[in-house]
Amino acid sequence: MKKIIVIGVGNLLFCDDGVGVIAAQYLRENFIFEPEIAVVDGGTLGFGLFEYFSTYDTVFVVDTISIDDEAGEIYKIPSHELLTLGGYKKSAHEVEVLQMLEICELYDKKADVTIIAVVPEDIATPKIGLSQTIKDVFDSLINIVISELEALGIKAIKKDNFDLSDIIELKKG
Repeated sequence: MKKIIVIGVGNLLFCDDGVGVIAAQYLRENFIFEPEIAVVDGGTLGFGLFEYFSTYDTVFVVDTISIDDEAGEIYKIPSHELLTLGGYKKSAHEVEVLQMLEICELYDKKADVTIIAVVPEDIATPKIGLSQTIKDVFDSLINIVISELEALGIKAIKKDNFDLSDIIELKKG
């Protein structure tokens, strides 16, 4: 059985930059996955991501992506393509994710990593929460993650109905 993990990364303290962390919490609160997978808040772990990238078979990283496109656009990018996207390296954790991918390239055992990311509207304002633009596409972001898991044979079973505002309040508390 393949080991699969979803890691939400980002800085919760800077508005849209926390979308990955909020997405991970949303998935944990609202779904049971069968067979079981790991869903973790990777925050700004940086080099701490190495453990996940080297011990899991499949890794999905939910994050923002700083590229020249409309805020709210969602991308699904395999790691080998991300490594060639120079414009991605804008925030500290984006740089760290790329560095971990580059380091993992040197090892025999590395995960199949896919980044599922949204173009942020605001990653500068000190605020726990999301811009309206990112709130508007949040369900689409979650649905992409679930679709990717289902394509691997993972069932996402709804267990609760926490909405986005509930999750943001949990993260504030």
